[in-house]
Amino acid sequence: MAGGPSGNGGGISTASTAWAIVMSAFAAFGGILFGYDTGTIGGVIAMQDWLDVFGTFDSTGQLGQSTKGMYLPTKDKSLVVSILSAGTFFGALLANPMADYVGRKRGIVASCVVFSLGVGLQLDTQWATFVVGRVIAGLGVGLVSCLVPMYQSECAPKNIRGLIVGLYQLAITIGALLAAVVLNATKAEQSHSAWRTPIAVQFAWAFILGGGMLLLPESPRYLLHKGHVDRARRAMGRLTSRPADSVEVEAECTEITLALEDEKAHGSGSYADCFKNNRSKNGLRTWTGIALQAWQQLTGINFIFYFGTSFFQQAGITSPSPFIITIIADVVNTAMTIIGVNLIDKVGRRRLLLIGATGMMVCEYIIAIVGVTAGQTASDGSVNLTAQRVLIAFVCVYIAFFATSWGPVAWVITGEIFPLNIRAKGMSLSVASNWLWNFAIGYATPYLVDSSTKGEPNGVATANLHVKVFFIWGSTCLGCLVFTYFFIPETKGLSLEQIDLLYKESSIRNSEKHRRQMIAANETYAHHEKVTASHDESSDDGKPADNVPNTNV
Repeated sequence: MAGGPSGNGGGISTASTAWAIVMSAFAAFGGILFGYDTGTIGGVIAMQDWLDVFGTFDSTGQLGQSTKGMYLPTKDKSLVVSILSAGTFFGALLANPMADYVGRKRGIVASCVVFSLGVGLQLDTQWATFVVGRVIAGLGVGLVSCLVPMYQSECAPKNIRGLIVGLYQLAITIGALLAAVVLNATKAEQSHSAWRTPIAVQFAWAFILGGGMLLLPESPRYLLHKGHVDRARRAMGRLTSRPADSVEVEAECTEITLALEDEKAHGSGSYADCFKNNRSKNGLRTWTGIALQAWQQLTGINFIFYFGTSFFQQAGITSPSPFIITIIADVVNTAMTIIGVNLIDKVGRRRLLLIGATGMMVCEYIIAIVGVTAGQTASDGSVNLTAQRVLIAFVCVYIAFFATSWGPVAWVITGEIFPLNIRAKGMSLSVASNWLWNFAIGYATPYLVDSSTKGEPNGVATANLHVKVFFIWGSTCLGCLVFTYFFIPETKGLSLEQIDLLYKESSIRNSEKHRRQMIAANETYAHHEKVTASHDESSDDGKPADNVPNTNV
C-alpha cells in the first residue's frame, strides 16, 4: 500500500519527514525497558520490605543499622544486580538470528513477550524465582538493545539518524527517571507492594513497545537483504510517504541493493567475515563496535544508577536523602540527553565522544580527590557538608558529560558502522560486549566499594575503596579518550551505504575531511556504477564520456 500511515503519498514534504521520524523514533521506546529496570533494582534492594523477604538479619548489629538489622550480603547484592546483564549478554547474541530470520520488527515484538515473562517471575517471593526472572527479563532487554538501534538506523533519514538513534539512550534515561519517581512514591509502604508495584509497571512498557511495533513497517534494508523487493519498496514508501513505484523509492532501493551486492561479492556474511580485514575493513569495524560498547560501560556510569542510593547512604549523606539525590541525578541525565541527541548531527559523533571523555575524566578525578580529603567523615562522626555538596555537584556534572556524549553516541555509531551483510552479527557482538562488561562491573563493584566484614556468617573480604573507586573510573575515561582518537571515524550526514564507502576509502583520522568531500561530490554506490560504466564506454574510442562527475576524492 503506497503512502505513509495516513495513506497519502505523493513526494517530498514536511509530513513525509515527520512520518519517517515518528516511525523510526517510536522504536526508541525500547530503551525504557532497560532504563527503568536499571533504575528500579538499585532502589528495590534498599527497601525495608524487600530486605525482610530476601535479606539476612545481622545479629552483630554492624550491618543494616538503618533497615532494622536486615541487609543484603555482598555476594547476593552482586548477583541480583548483575544477573540481568548476564541475561542481556545472551539476549544480544541471540539478536543476530532473531534479526536475520524473524526480522527487525517482529523480533522486537517477540523480545517484549520474553521480557514480560521475566517481569512476572520477579513478583514472586522466592529468591531463586526472583533471580531467574531477572535472567529472563535480561534476555528480552538484550534482544531489544540490539534490535532497536538496528531498526532505527535502517529506517531513519540520514541527516537526522544520530538524533533518531540517540533517542534510544534518551528513553533509557527517561526509564531511569520514571523508576526513581515510582520508587520514591512506594518506598514507605509496609507491604510487598512497596517493591512489587515498581516492578509490575514494566508490563506497561513492554505492551506499548510491542503493540506499537506491530503497526510499523519492517526495515526496507532487511527486506532487500532477504530478497523481498516488492515488500521493501512498499515499506520504503511508508517511511517516505511516497508511492512504492516512485522514482525516489526506486533510487533508494537501488542504492541499498548495489551496496549489498558489493558486500556479498567479498564475503558470505558469516561470523568469520566479521573479523576479516578485507576491503570493507570488517575486522576494524567489528572490533571498534565491541570496544566502543565496552568503553561506554567502563566510564563507570552504571555505578551511579545501580548502586547510587546505597553508596550515598554509606557515604553518610543525609540531606538531601539518597533517594532524592538519585532523582536529581536522573533528572540531569534525562535533561542533558535531550541536549545531547540534538548535538549528534550538528557537532558530530567523534568530536562529542572526545569532549565527553575529557569532561568525565576531570569530574571523576575531582570526585575522588575531594572524597578522600575533605569528604572523609571525622572521628567524631561529623561530616563536611560543603565537601558533600561538591561531591554531589560533580557527580551531576559527570552525568551531564556522559548524557551528551557517550550515552547516546555509542548506540548511534554501533548502529551505523556495519555493512548490511554483517550488520546483525556485528551489532549483536558489539551489544553483547556492552552487557558482558555491564555484568562484570555490576558484579565486581560491591566487592570494590563495600566495607570488609569479619566473622561468620557475615564475613566477606572487599577492596573497601568507597569513593576512591572514582580514581578507577577517571582512568578508564582516559582510555575512552585515546580509543576515540584512533578508532572512531566521523560519519555525520552520511547514509549507511556512504559509511561503507568511507571505511573503504579513508583512514580514521582523515575521516572528517573525506566525509566533507563525499557529501560535496554526492558520492554513492550508484555514482560509482555510472562512473565505471562511462569508463568502459570511453575505452572503445579512447575518449572520456561527457558529463561524468569527478569522483577523485
